[in-house]
Order: sequence, then C-alpha cells, then structure tokens
Amino acid sequence: MIKGFIFDLDGVITDTAELHYLAWKKLSDDMGWAFDREVNEKLRGVSRMDSIHIIKDHNNAQVSEAKLMELATLKNNIYVDSLDQMSPKDYLSGAQELLTLLRQEGFKVALGSASKNSTKVLSQLEATKFFDVIGDGNSVSKSKPAPDIFLYGAKKLDLQPNECIVYEDAEAGIDAAQAGGFYTVGIGPEERVGHADVRFDTMKEATLFAVKAHFKDLF
Repeated sequence: MIKGFIFDLDGVITDTAELHYLAWKKLSDDMGWAFDREVNEKLRGVSRMDSIHIIKDHNNAQVSEAKLMELATLKNNIYVDSLDQMSPKDYLSGAQELLTLLRQEGFKVALGSASKNSTKVLSQLEATKFFDVIGDGNSVSKSKPAPDIFLYGAKKLDLQPNECIVYEDAEAGIDAAQAGGFYTVGIGPEERVGHADVRFDTMKEATLFAVKAHFKDLF
C-alpha cells in the first residue's frame, strides 16, 4: 500500500535548470572551456562533483582534484547568488497543487534531491511546509544512480521502498529509484524517463488522480 511520496527537486517541483546552466556556462567561459546545452544535458540529476568531472573530461583538461573542488565551489556560489530571485511563482505547473493535496490526504512526503542547496530553494518557494523529510546532497555520500538518497528518505519516513512512489525527471533518478525498489513516476520525454513505471510529459499531467489510476492496486 502506498503511504509516501518522494520527490526530486529540479524538473519536478521547480526548474532551476536554467540557473544551473548559466552558472556552469560562466565558470566554463572563465576557464576557457567549451560548454553548451548538449553537455549540460549530461549533468541532469548528477551531483556537483560528478558534473565538474564530466565538463573536465569533455574538454580533455588536466586539473587536480583540489582544483576541481575549488571550481565546483565557485560554480555553486554563482548558482546560490541567483537563487535569491526565486519565489512561489516558480513552482512547476501542478507541483504546488499536488503537494497540497498529498498533505490534505495524509501521505508522508520526502525530498530526494542531489542538490546541496535544496533547503534554500524550498525556502524561496515557501515549500518547506509540504515535506516531512528533506534528503539532499548533504544527506548521503553516493549520488544517483545509487539509490541511497531515496532509501534515506524512506527510512526517515519510516516506510519501506515498496510503500513509496518516487517522482523523477532524470534517467539517473529513475535508475536510482528502481534500484532501491521504489515505484516510479517519470516526468519528461520517453527517451529520458520512459523506463519509469508510468511517464507524464509534465507535472501538470502527473496528478494524484492520474497516478492513483495507474497504481490502482496499491492504494
């Protein structure tokens, strides 16, 4: 029986992808590295340090681990500064309504995000009240596609993985949830999240009614 929901943040609750892209682009430009939206797509759902490694490898750059950590921190500072412009108007369509309904119906809700800035983002959205547990990049050592962040959320909710549905917009996120034994809702195109248990193009379509209809034997 489904008792809880675990949500990724970027691309599910809100979309800070453009802010991330602009921060990585500025960092890459300053370093004289090539970086475009095609490379940026490879960073979806990936941790900050894994992302800087992807960009470094794309440029065949020889950079020490210490320098990469310094660059990742610099990128994060650029990104965090840009978060101040976020507000409750930045929910993805349908997300706030879904979170409100889950609260009303008594489901347990956790965040399962690779972001280490999720607390700041939730605060800007005024969304903290919707979550019983916040699992983020500070909560576990292994990032997606390892299932650790979702297992962390389920444990903190005092639920088993098969009692939870995970909402994700990244291939690595769906892989992580499935590896952990969770039911999955994919948000986005077939080629990215088509391997989820059920897929919707947008959060607006991924209503509680629609999800209950698909997993009708679990409610």
